[in-house]
Amino acid sequence: MKYVKSMTGNEIRTRFLEFFKSKEHLVMPSAPLIPHDDPTLLLVGAGMAPFKPFFTGKIKPPHTRITSSQKCVRTGDIENVGRTARHQTFFEMLGNFSFGDYFKREAIVWAWEFLTKELELPADRLWITIYTEDNEAYDIWHDEIGIDPERIVRMADNFWEIGPGPCGPCSEIHIDLGEERGCGPECKLGCDCDRFLEIWNLVFTQYDRDDEGNYHPLAKKNIDTGAGLERLASVLQGKPSNFETDLLFPLIAHMSALSGVAYGVDKKNDISLKVIADHARSMVVMINDGVLPSNEGRGYVLRRILRRALRHGRLLGVKKAFLADCVDVAANIFNTAYPELLEKADYIRKVVSQEESRFQTTLVTGEELLSQEVASLRTKGENQLPGETAFRLYDTYGFPWELTEEMLFDEGMTLDKAGFDAAMEEQRLRARAARHENERTFVLELTGLQTDGLRIDAAAQQGRILRIWKEGVVVEEAGDGEEVAVLLDVTPFYAEGGGQIGDSGRLETALGKMEVQSAKKLANGAIYHQGFVQEGMLRTGETVEIRLDAAKHQDVARNHTATHLLHHALRKVLGEHVHQAGSLVEADRLRFDFAHFAAVTSEELAAVEALVNEAILENRAVSCLETSQEIAKDMGAMALFGEKYGDVVRVVVIDEVSKELCGGSHVNNTSEISLFQIVGEASTGAGVRRIEAVTGRAAYARMQQQRSLLLETAAILKTQAPEEVPARAAQLQQELKALETVIADKEAQAAQTQLQALQPEMIGEVEAVIAQVEVPNQELLRSLADQLRDRMKKGVVLLASVQEDKVSLVAMATKEAVAAKAHAGNLVKEVAKIVGGGGGGRPDMAQAGGKDPAKLAEALLKAKETLRQQLGL
Repeated sequence: MKYVKSMTGNEIRTRFLEFFKSKEHLVMPSAPLIPHDDPTLLLVGAGMAPFKPFFTGKIKPPHTRITSSQKCVRTGDIENVGRTARHQTFFEMLGNFSFGDYFKREAIVWAWEFLTKELELPADRLWITIYTEDNEAYDIWHDEIGIDPERIVRMADNFWEIGPGPCGPCSEIHIDLGEERGCGPECKLGCDCDRFLEIWNLVFTQYDRDDEGNYHPLAKKNIDTGAGLERLASVLQGKPSNFETDLLFPLIAHMSALSGVAYGVDKKNDISLKVIADHARSMVVMINDGVLPSNEGRGYVLRRILRRALRHGRLLGVKKAFLADCVDVAANIFNTAYPELLEKADYIRKVVSQEESRFQTTLVTGEELLSQEVASLRTKGENQLPGETAFRLYDTYGFPWELTEEMLFDEGMTLDKAGFDAAMEEQRLRARAARHENERTFVLELTGLQTDGLRIDAAAQQGRILRIWKEGVVVEEAGDGEEVAVLLDVTPFYAEGGGQIGDSGRLETALGKMEVQSAKKLANGAIYHQGFVQEGMLRTGETVEIRLDAAKHQDVARNHTATHLLHHALRKVLGEHVHQAGSLVEADRLRFDFAHFAAVTSEELAAVEALVNEAILENRAVSCLETSQEIAKDMGAMALFGEKYGDVVRVVVIDEVSKELCGGSHVNNTSEISLFQIVGEASTGAGVRRIEAVTGRAAYARMQQQRSLLLETAAILKTQAPEEVPARAAQLQQELKALETVIADKEAQAAQTQLQALQPEMIGEVEAVIAQVEVPNQELLRSLADQLRDRMKKGVVLLASVQEDKVSLVAMATKEAVAAKAHAGNLVKEVAKIVGGGGGGRPDMAQAGGKDPAKLAEALLKAKETLRQQLGL
């Protein structure tokens, strides 16, 4: 049922935010799905989640009135996705919030105004639920809004609370989608059917619940509301489920075309199409917000979603990789609200492709093995898969237990989850014991060795071997090919630590050579050299020539000093709240993690990069000094949060730029860094961002590579110079859009021409249009049927088209025709049988498909005969 002129999902979102902006609300962008500084949540699953500190009073909100459209992911009932009209793992929650500002009356009045005035929903179809004892809400709905008391329902569970803390009654707004969507004559609000759809929940946070369960009135009351964007879109677009809206259906259409499986023909196939559509949206947004596939936490949620979608692709008959191709479709759905998805589409595709490739073989192998196990169980007359078997599938083949459980469900079997958990715990205990054993193996013995005289000298070129360890055991000598650890009396090598990799190089004696892969530090501060004997023999007491890899050492020093400059620039551009949360300094790159509440914009990154390069060009001196913690603190030196320092600390000073406690290697002057380039920025967890960058030779190499790519692109675009590339690309984009518009117009004109030629014939007292039309896609076929039905008062429409040697069918009936016993679902079902397909649906609307276009004429004659039978003629 359509209530108003169809409105896109993007339009609904914009109207909502603009409406509350007009009510003096601050429009906040959606927070990332990774919660900021909230260990209680894996992923943001509600519109209010990012504002929890404002509700609890821990942080002062930027405004007392806020509105947002929040990205949300929930997987608690993932098995229902595709099986119902509303279950999704990803959805957007429209919300307006008050923090000690307005309360119940304004929330109710504005919600009603938005739904009935902005969206033009019919007031007489809106039903209200309130908490049983909330007379205040009842009076507002009845006395001020004017709702009929019969449409205000008191419910005991209309009270929102999660343990101790802020809580309160809530009021839900439902819309009656019509008797045809109900479960029968006794259908009422609260039924599990689709007739009464909740579209908005208004939570009135007015109490504070203590640990004993007592409720105390809050001094400052809050408002927390949530309206499902996809649900509103389904209502305004007249769709039977969220999946048919423009926020999801493009993905279904994409997968339908890719798989050759028509939507609306087979319920089982429809479930798979819906699952893929939903999961594709989830994966794109999750990866964009910094979640990567893994075996733990939110990474496991993403991995499960990806792998579940891949399995449903196989159920549709898709054997090749397909999920990465969904990225652009999903990103285009959100192009208005989240343009960054298109910007990061290449990265997202890469992550998806890697996971897809990794799991394809696993999926095939796992399905085969599980099928064998199922057959074996049936032979034995059993219906539960042992937990040890499921664990073997998981541990050996990477087959998630949830997927095993889901596949068993399809076979009418269950999983011994307790047995699986026990096998998992046994493996954890074995792994923990192995780690302890490994740690014990590499404790290097220093008994009997005087280490007080060990020296670190950056200029040292010669030293003496004091001790050799082989597999953690002290030996006097080591031969060709053996892995060893060597301690010298003096070394210029920097040991791994503080995020910086250890130096590498070679040690040479008269009779042997050692390749030093890294330098490491013992608990007492002694530096040892780890690697293998390249040739000959090394012996304790021998003198060695030290060959430090000076080029690598200098590259590492460039990157480490650059991290200090980067830290300073980030604090200057983003704010003083920024502090280092981790780092990695290697020869060819640097990685810097820092605390920040949002993604760094491209403009901010450009400003940060410019500040670092400015400091490099300013030729600033870099010096290191050792002093006490007290003096370092008085100097204003920054320490890493959570790091432990001794009484004597080392301070790295970059003239007039920064002072930080640091034990790493650095250049003598910022000009030695040469060049700094930011390679990427992303999230690594709640409230932590990561920047990766290159300096010096790596930055120059990257610049050359980018230049080559630009020249290659210019040649492909047939431009005279690289600087013409953007304009040429924009021109081609415009031309492409113009062509797409022309094609769409031509298709629409052709459809309208056919529409005018389609005249109804009378079958009894019912107008009927039963015909074949020429349209390029299912969407246009449905649009034609919609328009024909809307022109008739008591009519039935059945249209058929042939697309790529397959038959698409759609049938519709007006309310009056349905009352006369016409049934679109049964009608299309009979027609589809003749063209070698199947389908069905509701009395007022149904779709089907077939594989035999040659019998379409016969099928249309059958349609008329079937309709006569339905009408009792």
